Amino acid sequence: MRGRKKSIASDLRRVDKTADRAIDYEDSPPLDESFFTRPLADWPPAKQTITIRLDADVLAWFRRRGRGYQTRINRVLRLFVQGQEAGPARRRQRLGSGWNQRRARDRSSPGGHGAKK
Repeated sequence: MRGRKKSIASDLRRVDKTADRAIDYEDSPPLDESFFTRPLADWPPAKQTITIRLDADVLAWFRRRGRGYQTRINRVLRLFVQGQEAGPARRRQRLGSGWNQRRARDRSSPGGHGAKK
């Protein structure tokens, strides 16, 4: 028999009803004004304006998805970078087993991805 999941709404109502004086802050370090004036992390990273050449069909694909296409391009590039940093075993798992064969074929063929026209 499957147990009934407790709704988060009931927890939120309970938390909302809790008075500030009933919360135990003893384990929390004291916070001064400097805590609220400095960020905890440099996120999101600063954007840099660049000029980049993309294949027309790739750009059209992103643009067809509407506003925010540059943000989506940035996300795809970030995921790629994170995959590269994860190491070769993780990359193969994420990209699929045929990816390395396609990459090798593209590099070796005369009209392949890296070939000059």
